[in-house]
Amino acid sequence: MLGIIGGTGLTQLANLEITHRQVIRTPYGEPSGALTFGNINCHQVVFLARHGYGHTIPPHLVNYRANLWALHSQGVREVVSVATVGGIPDDLKPGSIVIPNQIIDYTYGRKNTFHDGLDETVTHIDFTEPYAQRLRALCMRAASLAAEDFVDGGTYAAVQGPRLETAAEINRLERDGATMVGMTGMPEACLSRELGIDYAAMCVVANYAAGRGNSVQGIMYEELQAVVNETMGRVRNIIEHLVVLHAC
Repeated sequence: MLGIIGGTGLTQLANLEITHRQVIRTPYGEPSGALTFGNINCHQVVFLARHGYGHTIPPHLVNYRANLWALHSQGVREVVSVATVGGIPDDLKPGSIVIPNQIIDYTYGRKNTFHDGLDETVTHIDFTEPYAQRLRALCMRAASLAAEDFVDGGTYAAVQGPRLETAAEINRLERDGATMVGMTGMPEACLSRELGIDYAAMCVVANYAAGRGNSVQGIMYEELQAVVNETMGRVRNIIEHLVVLHAC
């Protein structure tokens, strides 16, 4: 079963025919909210709003372990994450949809493993390719079928938040090879790998990162929200096609 985790701008799926919601208790505390079960184009999916359905949980306080454990406990074995990011290079314009293929983790203090008990065997995962290649390919094929433009590949810089970055920090991220910056990509991706969940992301470029494009003097929030609202409509269109492809 396919799981969708929605970020800023995607606290619900308008094209989801809801069948029921279920509160899941986990060994790791409370998830961001109840899991929402439903159908898109007659195919079952599970949706979870990462920041809560009222968008009240900041990135550094999201209980990523509980979220992934809850989805896994209900039979979800593939997850597509939807998140907003800032674009770093000039050609990654606001309104772009990116299917990243790499990630760099700059977060700290977040619970990033299910295997941290003193009585547990040390567990390592191969994280060379952080995103599942087959699921990435399905996302890109769905975007093509939906006639929505997208960018194939990019490196997501996962930062701590909740504040936005300085222009100097963005310069550093670019030197490190990052092409976009967000706050929720980790530890979500590595926790999924630990559970054996295939994980891919669709990133919506909401704005130019600090010091870039029209964000040279600061982030223009009044423009950002309009971009997110319009682009999330395109993401929903892609998800409709993705669900059908996933079921084939």
